[in-house]
Amino acid sequence: MKRAATSWMIVAAALLCALPLARAARVGEHAPDFSVTDTNGKVEKLSEYAGKFVVLEWSNRGCPYTQKHYNSGNMQRLQQEWTQKGVIWLTVISSAPGKQGYVTAADENSWLKQIKAAPTAVLLDPTGTLGHLYDAKTTPQMFVISPQGTLVYDGAIDDKPSTDRADIGRAKNYLSQALAEATAGKAVSTPTSRPYGCSVKYPGSWF
Repeated sequence: MKRAATSWMIVAAALLCALPLARAARVGEHAPDFSVTDTNGKVEKLSEYAGKFVVLEWSNRGCPYTQKHYNSGNMQRLQQEWTQKGVIWLTVISSAPGKQGYVTAADENSWLKQIKAAPTAVLLDPTGTLGHLYDAKTTPQMFVISPQGTLVYDGAIDDKPSTDRADIGRAKNYLSQALAEATAGKAVSTPTSRPYGCSVKYPGSWF
């Protein structure tokens, strides 16, 4: 019996190794589609925005790095600037219930109104499914998807990994640069950068 059980375990392990492993989105590749409910109860699908530039912004308003950009008005300014130019801006909250940054739809909508934020929609991802699909590591972390559905930027919002608002004016804004270049039909000169901020509070994480 032991020998048979061992044999089955070996076979099962071999089958698992043979299965293709899911891999997160990478710059230069097709951005994976998703279907996530926003704070207004609408199911948002990336495929619905084919033909448009899309920004994905991972957020956690309890994170001091996120607070740096919202309390200064920087994130709202960027949202307004680019959505007025036709860019779709989807803020994503992947914090699990009971962890920093978790919010209900009603609470988030109230906060958005209070701080005058202007994303196209806020996606609630408490299971972390969307976050893992794009391998989002920090808040904030920014992604830019082209009208053809290609991921053209993944990384930090800028090059000043601090919580100091004064650094915003001195920073090189990678997101703005990527959008300006991409919308002008140019290649993004800095397609990736190391994201900074608080770790995304996924289900099962100990922090």
